[in-house]
Amino acid sequence: MKIAISGKGGAGKTTLTALLAKAAAAQGKRVLAVDADPNPTLAATLGFSQEIQPLIELKELIEERVGSGFMKLNPKVDDIPDEFAAEKDGIKLIVMGPIRQGGGGCACPQNTFLKSLIQHLVLERNELVLLDFEAGLEPLGRATAQGVDALLIVVEPDGISLLTAERIYRLAREIGVEKIFAVANKIGDPTEVHTIQERLTFPVIGAIPYSERLRRHGPLGLSDHVIEHEIKTILERSETERPPSHTLA
Repeated sequence: MKIAISGKGGAGKTTLTALLAKAAAAQGKRVLAVDADPNPTLAATLGFSQEIQPLIELKELIEERVGSGFMKLNPKVDDIPDEFAAEKDGIKLIVMGPIRQGGGGCACPQNTFLKSLIQHLVLERNELVLLDFEAGLEPLGRATAQGVDALLIVVEPDGISLLTAERIYRLAREIGVEKIFAVANKIGDPTEVHTIQERLTFPVIGAIPYSERLRRHGPLGLSDHVIEHEIKTILERSETERPPSHTLA
C-alpha cells in the first residue's frame, strides 16, 4: 500500500502522515514514512530525537550511484531505504530533502537519485509507504503516479486551502493518479465537512476534529478516541475505496 499526502502548507499533512504511521504500526503493519517536503519536520512530529540527515546531502554516495558527467538515469537505490532509514516504535523514516523545480537544475544528479528512489519506493517496496509531499507534487512524476494507491489531500475549512486542494487534484489527475481523496482537518463544527465536500470535486473520506492538544504537541502521546477512530477509518478507506469518477473542466 502506497499513500501520498499533500496539501497547503500548514494544513496538517505532516501531522496526518504521522497519525497514519502510528496507527498502522499499532496494527502490526510494516511502515516506511518518507519526508519529501522541502521543510522536513516529520522526524520531530514522530518523536525521533536524533537529527536525520536528508538523503540529498549524501553527495559522495549520489555521485557514486549517478555519476557527475554522463549520468546514470536508473541508479541503484534498492538498498537505500534499509541502509539509511531511522526507526522508532515500528516506523522506519527516511528524509529526502527538496527536489528542485524545473528552472533550478532538475536534471542534476541529486534529482535523478531522489526521483529514482521514489519510483523504487512506490513500485517495488512491499510495506505501507507514506509519502509526505509538498503541495506541488514535484517528485511524483508520471512514471510512478499510477503506482500510488491513494493520494490524500489535507484541507482546512477555508477558501485558500480548498483552492490549493483543487489545484493539487488537477495536477495529480494530469500525471495519472487515480484514487484522490480529501481529508478535512481542524474541524470545529460537523457542518464544515458538508461545506468542504460541496466545494470540492473529489470525495472527503475522513474528518479530523480540531484538537488543542494536537495543535500544541502533535501526535506524540495523543489519546483521543475520536481522532484515533477517524485515522483508522482513513487508512481503511484509502485502501478499499473505489477511485472516484473524475471530471476535469
